[in-house]
Amino acid sequence: MDTKTILNDATQRMQKAIDHLEEELLNIRAGKASPNVLNGVMVDYFGSQVPVSGAASVTVPDAKTILIQPWDKNMLRPIEKAIIDSNIGLTPSNNGETIRLSIPPLTEERRKSLVKQVRGEGETARISLRNARRDAVEAFKKAMKEGMPEDESKDGETQSQKLLEKFSKLLDEALAKKEKEIMTV
Repeated sequence: MDTKTILNDATQRMQKAIDHLEEELLNIRAGKASPNVLNGVMVDYFGSQVPVSGAASVTVPDAKTILIQPWDKNMLRPIEKAIIDSNIGLTPSNNGETIRLSIPPLTEERRKSLVKQVRGEGETARISLRNARRDAVEAFKKAMKEGMPEDESKDGETQSQKLLEKFSKLLDEALAKKEKEIMTV
């Protein structure tokens, strides 16, 4: 294996860890209405499990409300039941046409628990970044045993560390942004 291949692999793995973190952070409710809150909610739509957005139009008319308008009126009850069963902490109100989800203001205690959750997701991503760097360093050591010049191997290890630092900075920025969003009243 050559230096470029090893570093590209490490870069891709680190980018995937950051992308995954950002996706997970979108699912953490920060007191503002977001259709992403419903990402994990699946509803039985004519015999198959689909996300709510696959059975209805999901809009955010204001910062505290999510409006769900099923494409088929018969889907009101199943969507409502799926939201209640999903444990996302929101109570749907159904007016016969649409389902409204009102986002309650966050308590200080809830904000702190959300920040803990964000930091937990961050730590998971940080571990993925370190694993990608470790694997790259091991690949360089193995390549050196198979004939790669020692200085090229050491350069590769240094570049792996620089990649880790670059992606760690991106991770810290994403976490800080989300924490600020959660703690802003």
